[in-house]
Amino acid sequence: MDSLFEFCDERFRRFVIDGGPELERLHTGLQFGEGPVYFGDTDVLIWSDIPNNRMLRYVAGHVSVFRSPSNHANGNTRDLEGRLLTCEQGERRVTRTERGGSITVVADAFRGRKLNAPNDIVVKSDGTIWFSDPTYGISNDWEGVKAPREQDKCNVFRVDPRDGSITSVADDCEMPNGLAFSLDESKLYVSDTGISESPAGAHHIRVYDVVDGKRLTHPRVFAQINPGCSDGFRLDTDGCIWTSAGDGVQCFSVEGELLGRIRVPEMVTNLTFGGPRRNRLFMTTPRSLWSLYVNRRGAQIS
Repeated sequence: MDSLFEFCDERFRRFVIDGGPELERLHTGLQFGEGPVYFGDTDVLIWSDIPNNRMLRYVAGHVSVFRSPSNHANGNTRDLEGRLLTCEQGERRVTRTERGGSITVVADAFRGRKLNAPNDIVVKSDGTIWFSDPTYGISNDWEGVKAPREQDKCNVFRVDPRDGSITSVADDCEMPNGLAFSLDESKLYVSDTGISESPAGAHHIRVYDVVDGKRLTHPRVFAQINPGCSDGFRLDTDGCIWTSAGDGVQCFSVEGELLGRIRVPEMVTNLTFGGPRRNRLFMTTPRSLWSLYVNRRGAQIS
């Protein structure tokens, strides 16, 4: 191990550029950074600063405010048309930013009751939108607006944008958080961050089989995260998972083996691949935005 990388498996040496590019702090002064999404067509990174109730934009080395107020936005991604999808914890809804800048509500209720506080979001190749709905955004006035919960459970939801229908596809996580599909979309990975609510709570990534593109079955633990938990993660083009953790970033093989760690000075909250070659790892932490070039390419720019 050196100061930046820990090689738990020799394969991880091929994933990073040891002795090459340095870890860069691109911006600081946040209250809790989250939800990075990269727009390859414009080379722009957008991410959330949840308690500050704003979204920020990084382009060509400069940071500016993208949206304020943001309704305590958390997770972000893009749909198949390249439009921004956002989990708004403050308004307890998922929204889409149209090309002209107007906001469309994608989901804000299930069975006539308000959602908890949508957290993270991913889009499948058929255009359906999948998002997690824990209670972080309604448990206090720091990450959202404190309010009583109306949903009996913390669900993972699926939205069909063609008719707006919303269904619960999983309700067995303590606090469902980050989401990502396997490369062939036969599996959905979901982080469970229940440890944030109890020392004995979950701190692992679960994996489900996707049936008919609509249902999840056979839930099981894919990998335990120590220290901390997996808040958000992405896959590279070989299907390996790069996840946030208490000590920075951890990388797991398709089989769930811990390959290595990138030690970041702050706890990492989320990450995404970006840059023209999708080999620049952008990482959010509570206070900062960091980046590091790696010897891997992200499977999805968003």
